[in-house]
Amino acid sequence: MKITIADAMGYIAALLVFMTFWMKTMVPLRLAGLASNVFFIAYGALLVAYPVLILHVLLLPLNLLRLREMLQLTKRVGEAAAGDHDMAWIKPFTSVRRMQVGDILFRKGDTADRLFIVVSGRCRLLDSNIEIPPGAVVGELALLAPDKARTQSLQCMEGGELLEITYGQIKQLYYQNPKFGFYFLELTSKRLFDNVARLESEIEQLRARLAAGGDEAFAHRT
Repeated sequence: MKITIADAMGYIAALLVFMTFWMKTMVPLRLAGLASNVFFIAYGALLVAYPVLILHVLLLPLNLLRLREMLQLTKRVGEAAAGDHDMAWIKPFTSVRRMQVGDILFRKGDTADRLFIVVSGRCRLLDSNIEIPPGAVVGELALLAPDKARTQSLQCMEGGELLEITYGQIKQLYYQNPKFGFYFLELTSKRLFDNVARLESEIEQLRARLAAGGDEAFAHRT
């Protein structure tokens, strides 16, 4: 059986598609997808197979766009891992949520499945009375909790906009780029250390008040 140039193009394109199913990271997968688009376009043009030709002419720019987004993500994650904790780079992977004054975004004990980035407005963690300003991330600690339960309640104090991303999407970003996992670990560790520092400060203040109260009581007795 004689193999024509068109046949060769089709076989190579099919092999590249097959390879994408074995790939575990997105950048090589997109590159293989782009290569398969090119060979399928050549195959469709040589055989004048318009359905194949049109499909891959449309898929080629889409794959290019997704590859560009993933390369940008890789770059921004590298910057984040180097110390830039601005989460604006994650916006293409999030959805927008409007919030109104008084909205309870989640309650203590709820099962957690997403984190939030405050774009505008203000939120407050009710149990610790901590304000969450624009640009801050909230809800990320439950991803690491064994029971995936919220440890505090979050309420909107001033209407605005949130970005939300599910824990499933966070895990996908990690699998696509392990550097993101390091960045996320830094983010959650910083929150934990901040919580520990705040707790230590509150304990010291409580000890000081107790000591002052004891001295005052002793002075009254004497």
